[in-house]
Amino acid sequence: MVSFSWPNQSDGVAAGHPSDDRSPGKYSHGEHSSGVAGANLNPTQAEEILQGLAEVFSQHQNPAVARHVVYPPERPDQGWSKDEDAPLPNLEARYRALVEQIPAVVFMAYLDRGNGEAYVSPQIEAALGFSQEEWLEDPIRWYSHIHPEDKDRWSTEAAEMFLTGNPLRSAYRVISRDGRVIWFHCEAKMIRKENGEPWFIHGVGFDITDLKQTEKALQDERNVVSAILDTVGALVVVLNPEGRIMRFNRACELMTGYSFAEVHGKFVWDLFLVPEEVEAFKDSFHKTRADEGSHEYESSWVRRDGKQRIIAWSATALPASSEAASYVIASGIDITERKHLEKTILEVSAREQRRIGQDLHDGLGQHLTGIAFMSKVQEQKLMEKGLCEAGDATKIVKLVNEAIHKTRELARGLLPVVSDAQGLMSALKQWAGEVEDLFAVSCQFRCLTPVLIHDDTVATHLYHIAREAVNNAIKHGHPSHIFIRLAADQHQGTLSIEDDGCGIGAIARDNKGMGLHLMSYRARIVGGSLDVKSVATGGTIVTCLFPVDRDRVKGA
Repeated sequence: MVSFSWPNQSDGVAAGHPSDDRSPGKYSHGEHSSGVAGANLNPTQAEEILQGLAEVFSQHQNPAVARHVVYPPERPDQGWSKDEDAPLPNLEARYRALVEQIPAVVFMAYLDRGNGEAYVSPQIEAALGFSQEEWLEDPIRWYSHIHPEDKDRWSTEAAEMFLTGNPLRSAYRVISRDGRVIWFHCEAKMIRKENGEPWFIHGVGFDITDLKQTEKALQDERNVVSAILDTVGALVVVLNPEGRIMRFNRACELMTGYSFAEVHGKFVWDLFLVPEEVEAFKDSFHKTRADEGSHEYESSWVRRDGKQRIIAWSATALPASSEAASYVIASGIDITERKHLEKTILEVSAREQRRIGQDLHDGLGQHLTGIAFMSKVQEQKLMEKGLCEAGDATKIVKLVNEAIHKTRELARGLLPVVSDAQGLMSALKQWAGEVEDLFAVSCQFRCLTPVLIHDDTVATHLYHIAREAVNNAIKHGHPSHIFIRLAADQHQGTLSIEDDGCGIGAIARDNKGMGLHLMSYRARIVGGSLDVKSVATGGTIVTCLFPVDRDRVKGA
């Protein structure tokens, strides 16, 4: 038989403080007795406590429907009634009407009386399918209908309330009469008498099934999204408005060597970006946040082991709201191998072009020159003999000379920059002259101090950047003047092409080719960068910055 010893005044509860529920209670089972430590209760102990309470209800079983309810005093200074058998106050009707309008199950039970003194609001029938009479006639019906997976936890929490007097706040599942599982959020409190002894429990239970189902649906959706993010091969990073990492998928972990726990809440540019790209990345990040558009860019990320990877990013800002600021979601693809392959292909292509151009110039060109010389000799001999075939020989000499000229033009197209440190300057100057002759547009090359490029591949890429920029300006901008400028200091060179045409806006709208992309790619191949923007006075300026450190360029 389980017996209870509730705290009274001698246990530290002062008279006149009926609401003081912080005093510990005591329970005993046979010879065992212990102080209350709610966190130390195990399910067996909790069930013993609740079983003892059930026996109290069973000893006072009353088949009548609950008609006696304890109500709060009309004035705060009255305190709760000392007389356990005092008649109900006149507030009963109003209180009952109020309770029965609340969309929740309100319950009340004495701790020293039977069910005849208990109360449950009519909402119990709508929630669980049991009438008030049915629910109250069985003192353990509530416990028997708690979901099996929640019984141990509920037992522990309820026992802690009985022993400590602390309010009970818990969410758990209850099985209705027809087998449905209903989620309840329960708020209950144990009320004490003036002498500190427990008197009754009063509480309310809210049906939160819809909320729980919604939470589960959201959690399922989050799980699906998380699974997708962690299985896709693309890198996915979510940044808060400050640039701190809020999400970091599995692909990012594998690529960088860092776990999400290690990077969460840290600035992305403090972890992965190379120093020279930090400012450009910040500018792109703030621009994405500001216009809430989609932006694409490339950046180099440094792994934990120090190796660099080239990532192509596509970033989009989530629209800000009154409750949440704008977050940036960036998805990236590791294009390091692709970039290396593209560079190799371009270098091989350039090398083959140079070889073919050299063969045309030194092989076929020299061979045709020899034929032209021999034809000229034959022409002279025929003319000296006064033969009519001399006219045919003259035509042959003319055709061979035209073939030599076309061969040289082909060779120069394939090999625009001669193998000389000053080759780029010579090629740009010659191209400017050809532009004036071909398009009747003023085109000037300016280089105040010599810029020596010792790497033929670098010089060739820079030449093609200038040539493409000039072609774009003539085709889309319709300028009157074009200026090609080349300058350099000890570490950096600058190649700029400026025109006075209609500006970059028209170029951007009309240009559907690969010109701008190819110029940018050539700039990156030589270790530089490309910038295209409008000029304040009208027109467009294309600027390529490239390294000119001699050792660096030779080793490129």
